[in-house]
Amino acid sequence: MKEIRVRFAPSPTGGLHIGGLRTALFNYLFAKSQKGKFILRIEDTDQARYVDGAEEYIVNALKWIGLEPDESPSIGGEFGPYRQSERKPMYRQYIDILLENGNAYYAFDTPEELDVMRERIKADGISNPQYDSLTRGQMKNSLTLSKEEVTELLDKKTPYVVRAKIPPKAEIRFKDAVRDWIKVHGSVLDDKVLMKSDGMPTYHLANVVDDYLMKISHVIRGEEWLPSTPLHVLLYQFFGWEEQMPQFAHLPLILKPDGNGKLSKRAADKAGFPIFPLNWTNEEGLIKGFKEEGYLPEALTNFLVLLGWNPGSNKEMFSLEELEEVFTLERINKAGTKFDIDKAKWFNQQYIKDYPEDSLAAIVLEDLKNLHQISFDESIALKIVRLLKERVTFPEEFARNSRYLFDDPDTFDEKVSRKKWNNDAKVAMSIFIDTIEKESFETSDEVRNLYSESLNKENINPGKYMQILRLCVTGDGSGPDLMEILQILGSQKTIARIKNSINLLNT
Repeated sequence: MKEIRVRFAPSPTGGLHIGGLRTALFNYLFAKSQKGKFILRIEDTDQARYVDGAEEYIVNALKWIGLEPDESPSIGGEFGPYRQSERKPMYRQYIDILLENGNAYYAFDTPEELDVMRERIKADGISNPQYDSLTRGQMKNSLTLSKEEVTELLDKKTPYVVRAKIPPKAEIRFKDAVRDWIKVHGSVLDDKVLMKSDGMPTYHLANVVDDYLMKISHVIRGEEWLPSTPLHVLLYQFFGWEEQMPQFAHLPLILKPDGNGKLSKRAADKAGFPIFPLNWTNEEGLIKGFKEEGYLPEALTNFLVLLGWNPGSNKEMFSLEELEEVFTLERINKAGTKFDIDKAKWFNQQYIKDYPEDSLAAIVLEDLKNLHQISFDESIALKIVRLLKERVTFPEEFARNSRYLFDDPDTFDEKVSRKKWNNDAKVAMSIFIDTIEKESFETSDEVRNLYSESLNKENINPGKYMQILRLCVTGDGSGPDLMEILQILGSQKTIARIKNSINLLNT
């Protein structure tokens, strides 16, 4: 059986888009589901767009979400190097094979001559001018020049590119794992550049050669690469590698929340959610990532896998290990899928509920210290986590939503105080104070019983003044379990707060 080998091959031209992260995830899950290998290959042939720090960012993003490659530039492997710029010398021999076989040609056209050609074609009413079988005969290339002229231009080191020679009558057919059979006629394809004037291969040549040499079994990539696939199929044919050609699978687009077009950074900014997994800094400044916005990697993974894949059941919650067992290419959707940030938040809520409490407590300790200069021991942090974890979406909300545990209220929910604060409420609070001054409590159940018993003894309905008790202790009219709050505060702080609030409310 052929070994399953897939690659995630990003270009280090900026921060890793969330769509790229999903592509990496799908590649990883397919490899693991088939007991295969997941390879990280850096496609840095476009040196003009190379951005310092982008490769490190990609590696860190994959590591954060839990996708560890089996082979990569840092790990190595028997099919390295894993940066295309380090593989540059090997590409020339494959260009020469194409030139010798008549499947590629030198093109010496200047940028100005290319512009003239495009304008001429546009003038003929063709809106999409391209360098193809119809126009190549009118341009300056090794198909229109004599062998001596070509040799002279090469000897003079005249700038040139190498273009694929697309057979205009060819019918290119290939089977996509997501979209089934696809057929394209050669007459609609242009003669893509395979090697640039700087001697670097383009994506088209380099990825085909590298996939062949690295024995890639499946190419799983975004839908935007589908128009390039016929050329890649032709290159496999030109080299005589049809038997080794990988299975293609093109993933559906991630759409804007309204479904109108592909999700972009601008659309994400407008909607107010991240587009990168981690913080990324560019010429526009700092762009916050999902990690820094408080999303857990497990939640983001679960959310991303359902953007274009379905498990065939109503189950929504999957660990990475579970996904490694159930993921299949056959369940990838053809149609684009909307990016629903509210669903991402929902997943984050669910994972926080089940997240290790000591990990969340560590976040609470750090946030309260850094944001509010409040320090205390881990036992209090654990109590805060247990109090609030059913009510928060992001870890940072523990610190923000627990300030009332450390600060006595000096303002009160106006609607509740206006409606419910009166002399009877004051009497009820005074009775409760008298009780817990005499009888301390250790648990939430104990304080709940003390509150109910003290008011019932005076023929006062405890439920009628529960919201007033919350108002006196926190200043708010609603919130998490009140008795848990009192248990965290303890009897002395509870007494002091209620007394102080009675004075403030009376004024």
